[in-house]
Amino acid sequence: MLYLEILGNLPEMARDEVKAMLELAGGEITDQDYLFLKLDADEKTFPYLSRLGLSHEYGELILEAESIEELLQKAEEVDWPIKGTFKVDTETMVNCRHDVLDLPRKLGAVIHAQGFKVNLSKPDTFVRVYCGERLYAGIRLRFFDPKDFESRKAHHRPFFRPISLHPRVSRALVNLTKAKRELLDPMMGAGGILMEAGLLGLRVYGVDIRPEMVEGAEMNLRHYGVRDYELRLGDATKLEELFPEKRFEAVATDPPYGTSATLAGRKRDELYRKVLESIYGVLEEGGRLAIAFPASFYGEAEAEKVGFKMVGKYYQRVHKSLERYFYVFEK
Repeated sequence: MLYLEILGNLPEMARDEVKAMLELAGGEITDQDYLFLKLDADEKTFPYLSRLGLSHEYGELILEAESIEELLQKAEEVDWPIKGTFKVDTETMVNCRHDVLDLPRKLGAVIHAQGFKVNLSKPDTFVRVYCGERLYAGIRLRFFDPKDFESRKAHHRPFFRPISLHPRVSRALVNLTKAKRELLDPMMGAGGILMEAGLLGLRVYGVDIRPEMVEGAEMNLRHYGVRDYELRLGDATKLEELFPEKRFEAVATDPPYGTSATLAGRKRDELYRKVLESIYGVLEEGGRLAIAFPASFYGEAEAEKVGFKMVGKYYQRVHKSLERYFYVFEK
């Protein structure tokens, strides 16, 4: 069994991102305690779990308990798979119903009694205890360092445009498509979604109607080491003309919302409808589209008119003048 901690800003989207990766890898979520997920999965899922954007960490689940006393008793009976030195960290979630203030010291003493050395400053192994409705203890295997994502935020890129999704969200959109080989962004802007897909080893295809965006997206992709890409100047409403022989397994995009972003002189809602039709035409049967729309646009109904089936919908309030939904559609 594994555990995984998702982030709290888009929890439903984060959970479904994990679910999508486990569906590719052969595992499943068996239980959830607030932001803590129990996974029926093994090491063959690690390459897929390591793709995640909206997660904090994952690890091996060692034990769970209904009380501190039970946890400490079970801890004495476990052969802890600790390499080198260790430290116990407690994650107290908002639904924590146990007094865990002194738990790191007590659990540390139990593990130390098995012959392992404590190092509070630079441990080789992190023993993680989560407190929610129940108590859980595990060994951290992968921590998703926020600095890694922060380094790819819009203002750090060589080609800078302030309107851009956070890299974590871009990564999640890519994963929600369940892409394994390739991904198309037909309204790529500065290329943020393509960057995240390319860093996962996918071949990426990008389209934008503005020449400066095509040039800028290429600059950004090359800056972050993405080399397997194909970018085209073109209209997202005419994808079958741009790719007459090509059908894509996955599409992810964040279209302009019609504020400071240019809509090339077209009415926003009409543009969205035509883009949905155009994407449907170049998507493989069973392929997925992950897309963002402002809340005022009825994305689900419009996509279903084209022939899409909705498999996910997630609300986000960006600021007082922008509320949006992220959608996942399947052809």
